[in-house]
Amino acid sequence: MYSIGALSKATGVKIPTIRYYEEIGLIDHATRNAGNQRRYDQAGLERLGFIKHARDLGFALEEIKDLMALNGELGQDCHAADIIAKAQLEKVRARISRLQQLEAELERITHLCEGGSGGTCKVLGALGDHSLCIGDHD
Repeated sequence: MYSIGALSKATGVKIPTIRYYEEIGLIDHATRNAGNQRRYDQAGLERLGFIKHARDLGFALEEIKDLMALNGELGQDCHAADIIAKAQLEKVRARISRLQQLEAELERITHLCEGGSGGTCKVLGALGDHSLCIGDHD
């Protein structure tokens, strides 16, 4: 059995987050010992590890609930999980594309004046006037 502190240390999930996951039903409510401290079993540790890994990959809590609900539904779980994972991959690719656009615009802006002095700062000018940007990045 694991205390909430030991569970936190083992998974890297902060204690308030573990309590929140318990509150919203992502993990089962812990049993309590005589001192009213939470106690989690190995299954709780594994479930929290699953949630942590899924969060690290960018899955939303609702998506994680959906994935966890698939556990044990033979024949259905793999296809449904694949659909959820592919949707997440598309979201990640869209974010990467947006970040690449932001990178290109910031690269362009940072080369406008190279930190010179005198006159109007072109970096501040570009930040103040969105119409001076090359592409759409909002």
